[in-house]
Amino acid sequence: MNQPLLHIFRNTPFGRETLLQSAYSCQKLKLSLDIFIPEDQKFLFYFSGDVVQIDLDKSYLFDPETAKKHAEETLSQDSRLEYQFIRHESYTGTGLPDLPTDFSLMTCPRSITDVSSRIGLGHIGPKVRKIVQQATFPILIPGTVFKPWQRIIVLYGGSKAAGKALQLAFTFQLRSKLPLQIISIGDHDTLETMLKDQGLLDQVNQHDWKVYSGSSLQKHLYEIPHDALVVLGAYGHGPIKALFGSSMELIQSQLPNPLLVVGPKYQPHG
Repeated sequence: MNQPLLHIFRNTPFGRETLLQSAYSCQKLKLSLDIFIPEDQKFLFYFSGDVVQIDLDKSYLFDPETAKKHAEETLSQDSRLEYQFIRHESYTGTGLPDLPTDFSLMTCPRSITDVSSRIGLGHIGPKVRKIVQQATFPILIPGTVFKPWQRIIVLYGGSKAAGKALQLAFTFQLRSKLPLQIISIGDHDTLETMLKDQGLLDQVNQHDWKVYSGSSLQKHLYEIPHDALVVLGAYGHGPIKALFGSSMELIQSQLPNPLLVVGPKYQPHG
């Protein structure tokens, strides 16, 4: 996990808050930051097995003459942060620019195709979903307003994606030196067997693992601290069923916390 975090800059007050979240996360995780200021409303990611077209709303192209200046002013608050502005790699035969895909993380607001006034309504936009489905890197989905996170919470339901999310959270904990807590809902013995099969039980036992009986996730959301980064897998079974099922919609609509979502094609970097 030594590649940069990718941030697509939006030159608006909402975009400033998202950039602050990216910069803070980089500082905590000891990552550099790559900032892309789009010149086109569409660009491409060439992932293995699929090409993802990203459609931006017009606010991403607002006032391009001041975009870099505003980003630099926002980032000047932390002199320790290493960052650079990147450009697209090329224009494809379609006439659209394409970006590299070798990143540790990418920051996406809940939607990148809705105007800013709709960002906080609790809806994962279809293009963000598509990125999560295909990306080899996890997606950081910030809250509407930047807020520092001081601990890491992992929602573990036993799936393969949940196991990947848990492994990533262990890496985050080592880099940030912040407290880590695992939260599960279901049968303790069953979950323990899943952890053992994934080779994660010994690491989990070194941290605070809370297992709540029953199947109601909503009942326990209030117990997630307000200053936590919430890490979860995008697909799986159990209480954390799927990114685009009822559980994830519940999580992202009721939790203002930043979310770190691990998709099915995520591949850990060295």
